[in-house]
Amino acid sequence: MARDRANRPEAKPLRLFVAVDIPEGAKALAAQAIAPWRERFPRARWVPPENWHVTLRFLGSTFPRLVDWVTETVGMVAASHPPFEVSLDGLGSFPSARRARVVWVGLEDPGEELAGLAAGLQEGLAREFAPEKRAFTPHLTVARSDPPLALPEAFAASELGSEPFIIDRVVIYRSHLQRPAPRYESIGEFPLTSRR
Repeated sequence: MARDRANRPEAKPLRLFVAVDIPEGAKALAAQAIAPWRERFPRARWVPPENWHVTLRFLGSTFPRLVDWVTETVGMVAASHPPFEVSLDGLGSFPSARRARVVWVGLEDPGEELAGLAAGLQEGLAREFAPEKRAFTPHLTVARSDPPLALPEAFAASELGSEPFIIDRVVIYRSHLQRPAPRYESIGEFPLTSRR
């Protein structure tokens, strides 16, 4: 009987993360800036633009029984922050340009609002999810590579900026792992509503 229960889809954990989306116009500018690098490093795993987002909190494997609580917590954190403006700001890589495992598009966030949202989510969800050890750097992951890439100096000097755009909601995404790229399904959107 227990085995039957374990095989039901609702018993299987969901792979979740909390993110903010960016507008299509900003994605188009980012795609233009990375196009020469896509050609130069075709063996990297380039993320399709529809999967570009700013991850605020990666939750990973999440038991179905926690989903309502996660949803409620994310909604409360979102409601305690007002909408704000950010803009695209250059290209970068983790852990370094010489050994780039992740290639990213940076964001300029003058009021550190994205960091504030990420910290609020970390605190709100701390009961069930271990804190993130790395410092928060707002970015869109556009490629991953193993083995790491050796990026030239010209990479970090790539011109990329945008007009400011508004972030006014956070989204909980469920990740469905598949090839060639995962599919992300929104399971809840939460407006930023504080009037602070």
